[in-house]
Amino acid sequence: MSMTVSFMSANYVAREVGWQMHGWGHGDRATNDAFRPLETYAARFGELLDDVRVLGFDAIDVWGAHLSPEWATDEHVRAAVTALGERGLRVASYQVYAPAEHLERACEIAERLGTGVLSGFAPVEDERLPSLLEQHGLAFALENHPEPTPQVMLDKVAGLPRVGVCVDTGWFGTQGYDAPRAIEELGESVLNVHLKDVLHEGEPHDTCRWGDGIVDIEGCVRALQRIGYAGSTSVEHEPETYDPSGDIRAMREQLEGWLA
Repeated sequence: MSMTVSFMSANYVAREVGWQMHGWGHGDRATNDAFRPLETYAARFGELLDDVRVLGFDAIDVWGAHLSPEWATDEHVRAAVTALGERGLRVASYQVYAPAEHLERACEIAERLGTGVLSGFAPVEDERLPSLLEQHGLAFALENHPEPTPQVMLDKVAGLPRVGVCVDTGWFGTQGYDAPRAIEELGESVLNVHLKDVLHEGEPHDTCRWGDGIVDIEGCVRALQRIGYAGSTSVEHEPETYDPSGDIRAMREQLEGWLA
């Protein structure tokens, strides 16, 4: 069994505001505004991918603000696919907020990107979801944020074909729930993983380099191994006030060491 180690492009949520972000919405809006113009998209997206490559990754989780189902035209998607191919980067997951009005487009983009995993937030109660996932060869991984326990997540995805859970270990830390235990309780429903540490329980959700916070990250990796997980594991760290690239490189090396 082997896991894919990937880079979460939302790690750079604060990049477009000069690492002086005032809440997630600030960085999200600025990133969407920066990447939306088609005339500069290929160069801007290519620069992002070049930086990911320098950090030693060959897989990426494409965050919606870098290629949004709300504004991405076919030309945007073609440019993204070309840039990824030129750099030998494969897409581990397409990480989006996809309300009902953008759900079909999100599935189309995920398929074009060559990933089998749509991850993040979508209306699991939408009757179209199973057929859209089947049509585009996808699974959907619902990410935990406000949910206090794994059982709440399991209840949300129960009985839904091609639907499981994206484990965000940092959010289980924020909720005060032991993340390795959560992984074991979720078991075969785990379809995607965001490996993240946080400084403390409760809000605000302050991410940090693994080992500086409260989440047992190596314990999470060992739990994933115990349940036989063989999907992608995203290295995630999204600080508001500094570039996390150095931390992320070190975290990737640490994870690859645990998996060796």
